[in-house]
Amino acid sequence: MKIYRDLSSYKVEHAILTQGTFDGVHLGHRQIIERIIETAREEKGESVLLTFHPHPRHVLFPDIEGPMLLSSLEEKIQKLEEIGLEHLIIYPFTKDFSRMDAVHFVRDLLVNQIHAKKIIVGYDHHFARNREGNLSTLIELGPLYDFEVEEISAQEIDDINISSTKIRKAIEEGDLTTANKYLGYEYVLNGSVIKGKQVGRTLGYPTANLNVNGQVKLIPKDGIYVVKARIEDKLYKGMMSIGFNPTVQTENRQRHIEVNIFDFDQDIYGKDVEVSIVQRLRDEEKFEDLEGLKRKLHEDKVRSLEILG
Repeated sequence: MKIYRDLSSYKVEHAILTQGTFDGVHLGHRQIIERIIETAREEKGESVLLTFHPHPRHVLFPDIEGPMLLSSLEEKIQKLEEIGLEHLIIYPFTKDFSRMDAVHFVRDLLVNQIHAKKIIVGYDHHFARNREGNLSTLIELGPLYDFEVEEISAQEIDDINISSTKIRKAIEEGDLTTANKYLGYEYVLNGSVIKGKQVGRTLGYPTANLNVNGQVKLIPKDGIYVVKARIEDKLYKGMMSIGFNPTVQTENRQRHIEVNIFDFDQDIYGKDVEVSIVQRLRDEEKFEDLEGLKRKLHEDKVRSLEILG
C-alpha cells in the first residue's frame, strides 16, 4: 500500500475512491473498502482512500473534548493494508481546509487532484464545509465532472447500521463483546511498558504497566478484562486491569492500565506491547486485605484461561 501525506508524488489516473475518517476500520468500513478494491480490479483502476488527520473535530473544536478514537493513525494504516487497499491519502485537516465548500471539494480535490472516476460511499455520508455535501451532491456533480457514484446502504451491511459512535459507546460501557462484533476484530491498545509500584509481583501476579500511545485513544470502562498480549511478534494469554487499584492505592489516585501476562517472566520495560481485549470479566473491587485480592486474581486467571481456551 502506498501512503501519501501530500499529493506531490501521487500519480493515479483512474481512482476508485472512498473518503472519510474511517475511525476503527470497522465491518461497515471494510465493506466499502472491499467494494472499491473489487471495482478497481473490474474497471482496471486503482483503489484509493482519502482520510484526514488530525480528526476534524479535534481541529474545529479544540476546547471541547472528543471524540476519543477507536484507532490511532498507525493502527488505521495497519488495518487498511491488511484489507488490501492500494493507495492511502492522509490529508492534513486544517481550519482553512474545513472552509472549502462541497463543489470545490469535489472539483478541486477529488476530481482534479485525485482523479476520481468512481466514488463509493457509505450510508449517510457527508463531507466539506459544515458537512453540506452528501450523496445527492455527488450524484448531481457526477455528470458535470465525469465520475460515477455508488452508495453502500445500511441494509447491505448485514442489516446493521454499524457506526463508530455505536462502537465507542459499547467500549465506554465495557461491552467488548459487542464492540468486537462490530469491529470485526478484537479492540486493541498499543503502548509501552513503564515502571509501576510492583505490588502485583509480591502477590504472584506481576503486571506490565501500559502507557498507551495516543492521547485521544479510547480506553474502555474501568474493570478486569481477558486479553491477549503481543510482544515482539509472540502472542501470550493474560488479563488486564483498568482503573485505580482501590485495594492498594490510597493517595494520589491515578488511573492505571496493567496487564498480567500468563507464564511470562521477562524484563520488558520500555518495550512496545499490543493488547487485544477479548471481553470484560468484572468491575474493580476493593478487598479488605491483599490475601482477598490474591484469591480473586486466581479466580480471574482461571476464568480468563477458560475463555481463551
